[in-house]
Amino acid sequence: MRIAIITGASSGMGMETAIQLADRFGGKLDELWLLARRKDRMEALKGRVPAALRLFAADITDRIQLEELKMALEEENPQVVFLVNGAGFGKIGSVEDIPLEDEMGMVKLNAQALCTVTHIVLPYMARNGRIIQYASSAAFLPQPGFAVYAATKAFVLSYSRALNAELAKKGICVTAVCPGPVKTEFFSIAETTGTMPLYKRLTMADPKKVVKKAIFDSMMGKSVSVYGIPMKMFRLLCKAVPHSWILKGWGGLNC
Repeated sequence: MRIAIITGASSGMGMETAIQLADRFGGKLDELWLLARRKDRMEALKGRVPAALRLFAADITDRIQLEELKMALEEENPQVVFLVNGAGFGKIGSVEDIPLEDEMGMVKLNAQALCTVTHIVLPYMARNGRIIQYASSAAFLPQPGFAVYAATKAFVLSYSRALNAELAKKGICVTAVCPGPVKTEFFSIAETTGTMPLYKRLTMADPKKVVKKAIFDSMMGKSVSVYGIPMKMFRLLCKAVPHSWILKGWGGLNC
């Protein structure tokens, strides 16, 4: 049995990835295994996508709740053609103002849970399979006012690039997807503790286009996927200019 496993599949780019993978590869996949806390949101995908769905209602930061996925893998012994780690959240605000519970929640979901799911699924990855990890352009530079979120995404980027090198001998490509702001539910949560700067609102991307490019770049074997000219320029800036210089001008941008 050939499957795709997608976390964060109840909304945002996780859900959009499920839709696009089903549309593009549905005939080559026996099932899509979707993970998210909100089962009703995943249920809504039934009938919308040309693929069989298996739903796992789970909080992936809870190792006990991931046992169902682990047991299903052991029982079915599938070939995982795609693993997509799409779950994640961020909170805007200074470190001293964001509740510790929220800060640790970002670390647990964006970094720890991503590693846990990847570790559980790796033994079942098909040769020449694809792993898509949703990071962020925030990974390119420390971000005052978004410090913990950016740090977790820098972790995802570094981890993904190293994993890509480790798995190259099996033909498995790991792609870190690093978009800028995307028009999803993400900011309805992020802005509960702060306000998104104007320049981020002006560079908001269409999730369908971000996901389409992510899948394309993954299939092309790219280790990093960056959508849009503004974010590609931002990545180059972060490579060319010392971060200390950029951070000196950061306060003027965050308004």
